[in-house]
Amino acid sequence: MQFIDLAAQYEHLKTRIDSRIQTVLDHGCYIMGPEVEELESQLADYVGVKHAITCANGTDALQLCMMVLDIKEGDAVFCPTFTFFATAEVVAFANATPVFVDSDVQTFNICPVDLEKRILEVISEGKLIPRAIIAVDLFGLPANYPEIQKIADKYGLKLIEDAAQGFGGAINGQRAGSFGDIATTSFFPAKPLGCYGDGGAIFTNNDDYATLLKSLRVHGKGSDKYDNVRIGINSRLDTIQAAVLLEKLAVFPQELVHRNRAASFYSTRLSDRFVTPILPAGYTSSWAQYTLIDDKREAVMAEYKSKGVPTMIYYGTCMHQQTAFSHLNYSDADFPIASLLAKQVFSLPMHPYITETSLESICLISK
Repeated sequence: MQFIDLAAQYEHLKTRIDSRIQTVLDHGCYIMGPEVEELESQLADYVGVKHAITCANGTDALQLCMMVLDIKEGDAVFCPTFTFFATAEVVAFANATPVFVDSDVQTFNICPVDLEKRILEVISEGKLIPRAIIAVDLFGLPANYPEIQKIADKYGLKLIEDAAQGFGGAINGQRAGSFGDIATTSFFPAKPLGCYGDGGAIFTNNDDYATLLKSLRVHGKGSDKYDNVRIGINSRLDTIQAAVLLEKLAVFPQELVHRNRAASFYSTRLSDRFVTPILPAGYTSSWAQYTLIDDKREAVMAEYKSKGVPTMIYYGTCMHQQTAFSHLNYSDADFPIASLLAKQVFSLPMHPYITETSLESICLISK
C-alpha cells in the first residue's frame, strides 16, 4: 500500500500525460514554452484571481513574495510554528524575523487569537516593524481568513496565503489561493496538485505585483532579458512540468471528490478511536493529508506498520524547536497547542485513487 499513490494516478492519466510531454519534446521549448502560459491562464481561472505566475518551486514562490513586499531586516513576519520549514525559512532568508504563532486547537491552523497577541507584543517591544502574516492552509484546510484578514487590516499588515497543501480547498466557495494580498502554492509531487519534479506558483489580483513577479523570477529582467533592471532570481517552471500539470488540473475537481469521499470514510469509522479532523461550516478541504491525534502515536504507527500500512508524521518538530531558530529563545510553553500536536499527530494514506477496500482494511486495524 502506498501513502500517496502517484503511480495509480499516472496509470489513469498515462495517455494524456505522455501525449502532452511528447508535444513539448516535438516543439523543443523546454523553458517557458507555450504550455507555461496556458497553465498560468487555467490556474488563474480555477483559483479565481487575475494573475497566476509560475515559478520553480513552492519555496521560491514564498521567497518571491518576500521580495515583492520588500520584506527586509528589522521586519517582523508572523507565521505558524506548526508548519513546514520553508514557511519561516524564507522570512529569515530575507533577513527579517519570523514571529511564531500557536495553532488553533481544532483546525491545527494558525490561531487568530494568538496571532493578535503576538502582534501586540511586537508593537509593545518596539524592536521590530510588523509587516506581514503568512497563513498556511495546513493538511488541505484553508486557514481562518475571515478573521486573519480583519487582524491584518487592523494593524496594516500584508497577508500571504501559503496554499501549498490547501490548493483545491475553499471557504464559502472562495478557493484557496485567492485569499490575502498574495498567495502561493507548491507543485511538489506529493501535493494535491503536483507535477513530476519541482514547481510552484504565485496568485494575486494586484497588477503591480504580477508585473514585478514576472521580472523577479527571471533575474530581474526588464523589457529585454539582457536588460536586468533589478536583482531577481532564476525561478522558472519548465515546460514539461507545465504540460504534466495541465492534464492533472483537468481532472483535479474529480480527484477532490474522491479525496473527500476517502476522508469521510475515515472520519465515520475512526472517530470513536482517534481525534479526527474538524471541517468548519462553509469550509472545503483538499485533504492533502488525513491527520489524526493519539497520545500513544508511536504504538499506533507501529501497529499500522506491522500490517503493511504506511503512516507519516507532519510535523514532528515545530519551527520554534528548530535548531536554526534557537536564537529566538522560544520554549514549548510559548506554544502549548502546537507543541502537543507535534507529539501526537500522524497521517494515514490519502490520495484520490485509494480504494474502498484499502480504506476498509486501514480502518479495521484500528478496531
